[in-house]
Amino acid sequence: MPHRVSRRLARAAMLATTCLAAAPASAQDGSIEDRLTRLERLVEGLVSRLDAQQGTITQQQAETLAMTQQALAETRAMQARQDELAAQVAEPKKQEDKGFRVGNTTVAYAGYVKMDAIAQRTSGGQLPTSAFTRDFLVPIAIPVGGAASGWDQDFSARQSRFILKTATDVGAEHTLNSHIELDFMVTDGGDERVTNSYVPRLRQAFITYDNWLFGQTWSTFQDVGALPDSLDFIGTTPGTVFARQPMIRYTRGGLQLAVEQAETTVTSRAGARVLSGDDTLPDIVARYNLAGKWGSFSAAGIMRNLRISNDDFGTGSQSALGYGVSLSGKLNVGPKDDLRLMATAGQGLGRYIGVNIVNDAALTLAGDLDPITTYSGFAAYRHFWAADLRSTVAGSYFKADNPVTLTGNLVTDESWNALANIIWSPVKPLDVGIEYMYAERTLEDGRSGNLQKVQVSTKYSF
Repeated sequence: MPHRVSRRLARAAMLATTCLAAAPASAQDGSIEDRLTRLERLVEGLVSRLDAQQGTITQQQAETLAMTQQALAETRAMQARQDELAAQVAEPKKQEDKGFRVGNTTVAYAGYVKMDAIAQRTSGGQLPTSAFTRDFLVPIAIPVGGAASGWDQDFSARQSRFILKTATDVGAEHTLNSHIELDFMVTDGGDERVTNSYVPRLRQAFITYDNWLFGQTWSTFQDVGALPDSLDFIGTTPGTVFARQPMIRYTRGGLQLAVEQAETTVTSRAGARVLSGDDTLPDIVARYNLAGKWGSFSAAGIMRNLRISNDDFGTGSQSALGYGVSLSGKLNVGPKDDLRLMATAGQGLGRYIGVNIVNDAALTLAGDLDPITTYSGFAAYRHFWAADLRSTVAGSYFKADNPVTLTGNLVTDESWNALANIIWSPVKPLDVGIEYMYAERTLEDGRSGNLQKVQVSTKYSF
């Protein structure tokens, strides 16, 4: 009996090591997993029978058992690698459903067409006609101190977007993809008189090779997945980290490390914004992402070397440390609803928050840089009334600790906004919605201005 059991164990080991080779590269209906499970049960059953009949296992039987268990473990590892490679192959195939193949490269496209009809009024002055500040909320552009405007209306398709993607087959061990994205926001071109033609602009352009990303995309300091479901371009702008820029990023699991383009914005002694262009070190960002059935969470930190040189202010080269932390996430509530949150604080983060509401630093009388401390955040709750009908209610807040003796009292002290919308999707790719927004900006001298906006949008995603 012992020799017969040993032979059965040996046959199980041989079968375990060959079952993967005998199966197709992509497991069919879980057959490989089922086969491995049956083999493991067979080994367990044989060991139990051996123990029952002899009480102990001989050295030869123990060695055979160890060989069998090792073979099963190696087979499972091989299958896990096979599944990983199959997933890499599947992604280009999914893209090919929306594109075409040229040689060993799959070219795919995506994007949307969006029409916005906006009516808005401002309490402290008139926003210039045809300006992008009338297309979406820019907190620093809310007028203060002037006469109230009427309800101005604007129609625009400028947010429409086109994305081109490629995935090139470079062998099963590597992945090579690219992404190019264009829209027409914040660009020159036509006016509202005749053509309404606007120049395309580059939003994103990057290459990914395995775990590496090279090119322009959303800052690693920003959690795009936490942004609210709004008709406005950003929505909760005062409380949102928002930046796209060139970078080199490494991703491994939930961890992301990046070096990104640096740009220091400084408030001069006259209160003007100066872009020094003298940065010598990139902004360094680290981020960790968690995700599960409960939703997602992200924690990000940033370190910056703020710098000016003699040709900017005639004070010689000066530098200062900027840093910050941002926590964000999306929490699932019930079967479809979700709560989205973001909180950010730091020094020298001005250009990263709310489309550069304040600058990164102010120039002291001695010619040094004084980083400006900021606090910001938002919350947004999305509720589904039905499968094709949803609403979002959101609010955000921004606060700056300006060194007023350096910046003057005409800079933004705080800004906040609130919005509510209802969006109907008669078919899955089409959204039709209406949104109301109220936003306010307060200066350091205590004066404030507000903006009210009603927006109707139709968006077709492809």
